[in-house]
Amino acid sequence: MSSPETRTVAFMDIGTNSIRLLLVRLHPNHSYTILTQLKQIVRLGEGEFTHRYLQPQAMARAVLVAKQFAGLARAHGADEIIAVATAATREADNQDAFITRLQDEAQLDVRVVSGPEEARLIYLGVSSGIHLGDRQAFFIDIGGGSTEVIIGTQHQHSYIGSLKLGAIRLTTHFLPEERGPVSLRKYDGIQRYVRHHAVRTIRELRAYRIDLAIGSSGTIQNLADVAARQFHKRPWQRDDVLTYAHLKQVVAMLAALSLEERRKVPGLNPERADIVLAGAAILDAFMQTLEVTDLQISERGLREGLLVDYRLKYEDASLLTDMSVRTRSVLQLGRACHFDEAHAWTTTRLALELFDSARDAGLHRLGAWERELLEYTALLHHIGAFLTYTDYQAHTYYLIRNANLLGFDQKEIAIMATAALYQRKTLSRKKHPEFAALDTRSQQIVRVLSVFLCLAENLDRGHAGLVQQVQLCRVDAKHIALHIHAPHDCQVEVWGIHKHAEAFEKAFGQRLVVRVMPPLPVPAAPSEAGRLATPSDPASAAPPTRPRHRA
Repeated sequence: MSSPETRTVAFMDIGTNSIRLLLVRLHPNHSYTILTQLKQIVRLGEGEFTHRYLQPQAMARAVLVAKQFAGLARAHGADEIIAVATAATREADNQDAFITRLQDEAQLDVRVVSGPEEARLIYLGVSSGIHLGDRQAFFIDIGGGSTEVIIGTQHQHSYIGSLKLGAIRLTTHFLPEERGPVSLRKYDGIQRYVRHHAVRTIRELRAYRIDLAIGSSGTIQNLADVAARQFHKRPWQRDDVLTYAHLKQVVAMLAALSLEERRKVPGLNPERADIVLAGAAILDAFMQTLEVTDLQISERGLREGLLVDYRLKYEDASLLTDMSVRTRSVLQLGRACHFDEAHAWTTTRLALELFDSARDAGLHRLGAWERELLEYTALLHHIGAFLTYTDYQAHTYYLIRNANLLGFDQKEIAIMATAALYQRKTLSRKKHPEFAALDTRSQQIVRVLSVFLCLAENLDRGHAGLVQQVQLCRVDAKHIALHIHAPHDCQVEVWGIHKHAEAFEKAFGQRLVVRVMPPLPVPAAPSEAGRLATPSDPASAAPPTRPRHRA
């Protein structure tokens, strides 16, 4: 299916509790644009797990929503709709009747996936959105009918499991008509049931090293949001973790409320209020028995896993597996903005040469983490021109801040966006709101990185790749020489450096001397894939430790 043409593909997850749609446009340059994301609770598994029979009303709700989602996808020109059904459908004795209705009424060919396949797809969706490096993670996703658990690194899972433990299933079994508070005795009974049915899985999971834990699914996201509002007095944010201590307090609070009162709890979807405690009991049991103290939260899941699986099958798989989540996410944004990729790579190379030689010359003491952020910022520094060249750095700032780059935390995104903002402005000042919003350490980093970015951009001012190599060398206590190796005339680039020399001098307290040097012998140019495999590239490295040195 490899094609030079743009394709629009829809991915639909028909789950036990809800149906989710992801509609994307896949571009020939291996980037994609998300056109829409939708979710609708349908409770397909309602009343099923007692008799293994999908109820007529539940099927009708699910078929109606699936038909609406499919119609929306086709109205957007979808060339293909990839649809899968999970626990409620795979366990139902009337599965064939439901699949036939989806085919007849929604014109959908739905594939019913096994528990292990569901776990694999969830792993693909979640792991592709977080930067693991060489760490090994425990993944848990709590659905309406099943819970999937995985042990895996960035690109490889070593354990996948699916358990018949879900928020709707356990609510049906333990709390079928419960509308008042739930006693802790009853909650503990749900936990004992979970531990009993998961005893073998938990024993197997304990044999693996777990460096961090990641939770996905609506139940876990809701619990994290309730905790954030309770303990941080604000909605859940991307970098928040759900601690085990906070989970226990949230459970105690929710259990003490009636169903109607739970529906009013900030952060809890009212449609999930009746099943949240059963879902919490599953999470509680796993966090307790595996001694997980902190759980990172992912908004990704099976739906995103379908997209990753599709791209692995029909695109160049090395583009997804040979790069880190961060590199892939940055290139995805750049290509979606139709950036000048050759110029972006040239600017990045020059910026890193400036960073490294400046460190050798004693101008700064930044390390691998800051260098990595400079690399990604340089790759994206010109994407704002996609909107308009005038004041493009401001548009670049906005795009980086709001693009939901995968694998980065909010502090890293803020540093990258602000460094890009000041690539053409005067040295950042505390009176500027974007700069003032940063903590002191981040402000120091931005001051340094923005100067290297400014110089690198000017060294490829004409987007012609005239400069072979640059190096900052100490002349004396007050002067730093910038050696520019170029085989052709580069007076325009030199003029740009002189124009911004003042920013360099303010940042480092040194006078800048520009020297155009003879060209260097030209080695064979490495491929982009080769560049990504070099030790200096963060794609294959663990998340660098953030140093505490002065800038």
